[in-house]
Amino acid sequence: MIQCLLLAFISAASTTVSEASATAVDSISEYDEVLNEVVVTGVRAPKLLKNTPVQTTLITSRMIERSDATDIEELLQEEIPGVEFSYAMNQQVHFNYGGFGGQGVLFLIDGERLVGETMDDVDFGRINMSGVERIEIVRGASSALYGSNAAGGVINVITKVPKNKWHVGANIRYGRHNSQRYGINLQYRNKIVANSLSGNYSSIKTYDVHSSPDPITRVITQIYGNRTFNVKDQLVVTPLEGLKFTARAGYYFREIPRITDTPERYRDYSGGLKGQWDINDNHEIEIAYAFDQYDKSNYMKISGLDVRNYSNVQNSIRAIYNYTDSRGDILTVGGDYRYDYLDNTKIDNEAKHEANADVFAQYDWIIDDKWELVGAARYDYFSKGDISRVTPKISARYRPSYNTNVRVAYGMGFRTPTLKEQYYNFDMAGIWIVEGTPSLEPETSHNFNGSFDWWYRNYSFTVTAYYNHIIDRIATGLPYSKVEDPSQLYLKYVNLAPYDIMGGEATVEGRWNNGLSAKLSYALTHEVFAKDKDGNPTNNQYIPARKHSLTARVDWNKKIANDFDFTIGVNGRYLSGVTNIEYKDYYDITAGTTDVRYPAYTLWKLSGSLMFCDRYKLTLALDNLFNYKPKYYYLNAPLTDGANFMIGLSINLD
Repeated sequence: MIQCLLLAFISAASTTVSEASATAVDSISEYDEVLNEVVVTGVRAPKLLKNTPVQTTLITSRMIERSDATDIEELLQEEIPGVEFSYAMNQQVHFNYGGFGGQGVLFLIDGERLVGETMDDVDFGRINMSGVERIEIVRGASSALYGSNAAGGVINVITKVPKNKWHVGANIRYGRHNSQRYGINLQYRNKIVANSLSGNYSSIKTYDVHSSPDPITRVITQIYGNRTFNVKDQLVVTPLEGLKFTARAGYYFREIPRITDTPERYRDYSGGLKGQWDINDNHEIEIAYAFDQYDKSNYMKISGLDVRNYSNVQNSIRAIYNYTDSRGDILTVGGDYRYDYLDNTKIDNEAKHEANADVFAQYDWIIDDKWELVGAARYDYFSKGDISRVTPKISARYRPSYNTNVRVAYGMGFRTPTLKEQYYNFDMAGIWIVEGTPSLEPETSHNFNGSFDWWYRNYSFTVTAYYNHIIDRIATGLPYSKVEDPSQLYLKYVNLAPYDIMGGEATVEGRWNNGLSAKLSYALTHEVFAKDKDGNPTNNQYIPARKHSLTARVDWNKKIANDFDFTIGVNGRYLSGVTNIEYKDYYDITAGTTDVRYPAYTLWKLSGSLMFCDRYKLTLALDNLFNYKPKYYYLNAPLTDGANFMIGLSINLD
């Protein structure tokens, strides 16, 4: 390593003009490279990003590496405006993207759903960045292709497939509050077999936070630490040209010491098999099986017992057929069968089951060089409640010139009530009893959206607009008491009155020949809720969406020599203030409610990296650059207590 550094510095002194020109070419070609990336989520068939008829945002491997993010929370908030991860009761993470919460946006890993949820969100800790190739984000209703939970869009995390004969990668990072991260990625590939094994361990200690005097509602005084372990292996076998089999297995473990002697534990076991057969240039078949089991338990340190109180298991089978004609039109037909099992001590001490079967069809019609039209429809049937649903979607892309795209789309979204929302019965810390409602109606939404893309050389501009009308949104209603038990409060899952979400996004990006690049994105989210007789919104979310948000990034890269590459960058995000109606005292709601103001805030990160010998990378970062701290640590405030200096090192051997 030392010898490599010395050689790099010596060669840096003799950097030539031609090398500077090469940097210019690289900076211009990077955006072309992004446009020519293949994406699959929008239409469930491979498409170049610039040709997909459905507006798709792509977070590439370069962006992931540049961010050095540990988990998807950190990455999405840096890259996508309108995304906020806040906190519900007991510091459970809650996701909001343009007015849709964690149950309204479908998260996938390699096209497969994640089971298990807490406070209506999946466990985002399961999605770590070790071994991730790219992330595809489709905004707008996608239920016609992906079914329930895709009313607000789809976020598909695509993992890496080995490209070289062998690869060994490892990384470590340290930060404030004794935060640690260790990751490893091992890959092997030959003509028939390719295997990728990734593992990640991270931890952070519990720490205290302090609010200003006289808060108007409950504040958080301690941020719980955790330790997380995640491992995944994927084996790909290609015995014949056009025939590929994939097997995968994963294990996830997270422990949170909310109570010192009885920490909470979360585990997930996942696996799957998939076969893909490209029969010829016109016909493709995919058949897949997936298993996912998510468990929660309390570990009794004194007795050594690990008591499981929640288990969600899903088995699913999927089949897809693609036919591509000589013009490039694609017909896609397929179907899924899923069987869900939920065993929860808070559901009448009785396990619940549900089966879901669906069929879907889509036709991608390339009319000519300028026009493309896609139509899709899906039929779903759910055994619980004998629920069935037909959801359509239609999208169009118009290319008036080689560097311009105009897209418009309409899609219907839906979400069926979960087994928890139908059958839950849970005493929430003595505050109230949360009750399920078996007669809940499924959510339905109507989404209209349009976008305009323009790119020229090393500049790009994108603007989107959307409108959503949501009917029968499922959420917890207002607390109430029963005649037979007037001293006890109940909180029931209900269908809300119809409401609307509208807004848009705009992104401008540029790259220059001197290695400088910049990106600025803005998102507007406007929610229009129905109101009760007192003029209060009937929508009851953990926190409304912030109306304005902005993300910005500036990077400068300098390749001084063949073995010496330096990058420095600053990125930040701004979120406008928001007001939420909350109880003054959750343990005594007779004290009434109050308007809690969550002020606007901005967070910035300064980072630098030094790559040398094409295999070692040193990273330094100062997160929360301006030392932001909330005045009051209310339930949904950002849980940051000041600047955080981080240092990391990664090694990649091929």
